[in-house]
Amino acid sequence: MNAPACHRLILYTRRIDEMIAFYGAHFGYRPVSAPGDRIVELLPPGDGLRLMLHPAGKGQREGQALVKLVFDVADVPARRAALLAAGLEVGPVHDGGGYQFANLKDPSKNPVSISSRAFRAPGGGPG
Repeated sequence: MNAPACHRLILYTRRIDEMIAFYGAHFGYRPVSAPGDRIVELLPPGDGLRLMLHPAGKGQREGQALVKLVFDVADVPARRAALLAAGLEVGPVHDGGGYQFANLKDPSKNPVSISSRAFRAPGGGPG
């Protein structure tokens, strides 16, 4: 099985509009979102890391552990099964509205996600 690539980073925030303005003005990122999707993706000006702005939950404090690495995989259930077979603890597969994802932690307890979001149909929002 090929190793998945990491091209996206989730930033949890309560300041979506301010984050869009900051990364757009200072680093050339362009916001993209599908109707009804709570995540706003910020596309880099070139071939770089995409930033995904996700509304922070009540229990999350900004500036502390609000980053999650997201690895793009076409088949989340198959990759999850491989990770489980390797002895890792991986949460259930979730429906993200047009894509699937599952969560786990790295050895330092940092949040990591495997996600098929990158492989969803163009303009594929929830539904």
